[in-house]
Amino acid sequence: MKKNALITGASRGIGRAMAESFAAAGFDLILTCLHQIKELEELGRELENSHGVRCRCYAVDAGDCEAVTDLFSRIEQLDVLVNNAGIAHMGLLQDMSPQQWHRIIATHLDGCFYTSRLAIPLMLARGGGHILNISSVWGNVGASMEVAYSAAKGGVNSFTRALAKELAPSHIQVNAIACGVIDTDMNRCLTTDDMEVLRQEIPADRLGSPQEVAALALLLTRAPGYLTGQVITMDGGFV
Repeated sequence: MKKNALITGASRGIGRAMAESFAAAGFDLILTCLHQIKELEELGRELENSHGVRCRCYAVDAGDCEAVTDLFSRIEQLDVLVNNAGIAHMGLLQDMSPQQWHRIIATHLDGCFYTSRLAIPLMLARGGGHILNISSVWGNVGASMEVAYSAAKGGVNSFTRALAKELAPSHIQVNAIACGVIDTDMNRCLTTDDMEVLRQEIPADRLGSPQEVAALALLLTRAPGYLTGQVITMDGGFV
């Protein structure tokens, strides 16, 4: 029987790379995005044709409880949940509106709650499962001009550790990947000079690739059952 994986924020970047990686491994997929549904559906068709898996694609706001609840009404079984949906915001905290703050927190942290609470019963019915949260090194150490993002990812890290303890007796592993600077569209707001400064600060002397994050995510679904509650930093030695 094929396993099923739900990957949020799958239309581009890390999410797209994970969809490709999990499809190649034989997973049937439920893929979501917020805006780029046509691109996501095209990806789904490509994966179905190339890997013989089933891909269902939906436009879902990860930070909207009703939207996530509606999504799960269409899911009958689930083995892996990857909470990847995310948005960026750079600027001084004093210039940030309450709406912008709540949007960042809702997408990154509330989204993990909305999906996980509905995924758990499905995984219990399967006798176990995996919840993977895509976090950031800024959740570990914080970043100037990205206070809301850092706070949200710090919350995701604590969410991961606490939920892992709660679900360990039920054979559901909960882990997170704290990404460093990955070469995705989320970093396109930075200037070429800013990106070069970042690169010089990374001991690996390069940005990470979405495919590297995807490879680690897939590896975690195959990890021994004793590996849970971990926030694994993947940053080229950056912090």
